[in-house]
Amino acid sequence: MDELPQFPGGNQALLTFLSSNIIYPDSAKNNGITGKVYISFVINPDGKLSDAKILRGARYCSECDLEALRVILLMPDWIPAKQKGKAVKVKYMLPIKFNLR
Repeated sequence: MDELPQFPGGNQALLTFLSSNIIYPDSAKNNGITGKVYISFVINPDGKLSDAKILRGARYCSECDLEALRVILLMPDWIPAKQKGKAVKVKYMLPIKFNLR
């Protein structure tokens, strides 16, 4: 692959998007539950996301899993991956952390 897919604005923009859109589930917050949710999705040649699903959820927090999936589905179109100058479909995996501060 010549160029990897990219969130518009790069990795920092992706982190900003996630932190400003994720709503920590009250039940997890109240019980001090933290964890990481792994979401996979496909970035199509037109940059649109499809086939988003939970690969591995946070322990003891199904609400965190659903919240991570909800936010992935809110994402804008990505800049697609390119191979030999042509936009191609790519499967992508993104870990989303739920941490209490």
